[in-house]
Amino acid sequence: MRDCKTEIEERVAFIRKMLADAHADGIVYGNSGGKDCTLVGILCKMACDNTVGVIMPCSSKQNYGSDREDALKTAEQFSIETRTVDLTAVRESLLGALDGVTVPNATALTNIAPRLRMTTLYAIGASENRLVAGTGNKCEAYMGYFTKWGDGAVDFCPIADLTVDEIYTLLRYLKAPEHIIKKAPSAGLFEGQTDEGEMGVTYAAVAAYINGEAVTPAEREIIERYHSRSEHKRVLPPTFADYRAKNQ
Repeated sequence: MRDCKTEIEERVAFIRKMLADAHADGIVYGNSGGKDCTLVGILCKMACDNTVGVIMPCSSKQNYGSDREDALKTAEQFSIETRTVDLTAVRESLLGALDGVTVPNATALTNIAPRLRMTTLYAIGASENRLVAGTGNKCEAYMGYFTKWGDGAVDFCPIADLTVDEIYTLLRYLKAPEHIIKKAPSAGLFEGQTDEGEMGVTYAAVAAYINGEAVTPAEREIIERYHSRSEHKRVLPPTFADYRAKNQ
């Protein structure tokens, strides 16, 4: 990574260009109290004073407890406006509407919250002429560790090229709370959930693999499997025209 000062200045310039090109009045992003959204929130606030972070608890007790507390602390430290939209009742209403139509499996249930959050952010964005800032990082993208049309649906991505270790470096430079940096990465989808526990591999190993460094055979197998199976998340939906072009 280049020096932190230059890195931050260039990302702030990028965000300002996105706003100018879209003729947008502000930014909205999901603030879950984690490392990625903390960095995105700080960068967006530096680029645009009219930045709003939205806390969106959805069923998980963790959303109402430590996640919310961390989100509020970082927002206060960096003077970021915060709003809360409780999505638990919306999730339950959706599940009720699906009753008798289908039986949602674990994947379907897990993906509901990110998609409801995306809908919420875009409702705010459209209502107030704001762009939706993405909070995904390079390791998550490579692993496909995001929800298609959920947290993967955004207007721009200010940290999508950064590995987790690079995010920590920038957060420390910006003097973000140390407990946010040391906090186990988690989407807060259910009680006790952590990204690394769910994937079975650490972000440090993913970053090492991406950078061409040595990883164990077990880590390599997991990373390559996740990457291969999630390719559909990183490309636009296939069309018949694409199919015909490839098969003529």
